[in-house]
Amino acid sequence: MKFFCIGDEDTVRGFRLAGIEGHVVTTPLEAEAALQQVVRRRDAGVVIITDAVAAEIRPQVDKVRLECERPLLVEIPGPQGPVAGRKTLRQLVQEAVGIRISQE
Repeated sequence: MKFFCIGDEDTVRGFRLAGIEGHVVTTPLEAEAALQQVVRRRDAGVVIITDAVAAEIRPQVDKVRLECERPLLVEIPGPQGPVAGRKTLRQLVQEAVGIRISQE
C-alpha cells in the first residue's frame, strides 16, 4: 500500500522529498480530480490531504470516508497552520473519551 499527498506546492514538495507521490492542486476542481484519481488506484493505502484543500471539497472527502474501505484519508495542516475553528486532535480525543489529556 502506498501513501499519497494532495495539497499546496510546499506540502507536496515536502512529502515528495520523503518519497511520497503527490498532486499539487490550486482549485477545488483540481483537488476533486486528484482525489478521484488516487481513490481509483488499487495500491492507495493512505491519502494525506491538507485541511484547507479538504475543506474546499468536503462532500467528496466525506463520501470517500463513508463509502470506501480504503484509502484512509488523513487531514493535516498546511503551511498556513490549521484552518480556523477546526478542533485539534487533542480536543477530539478529549470529547470522545471524556477525560482531559495532560500536555506533558
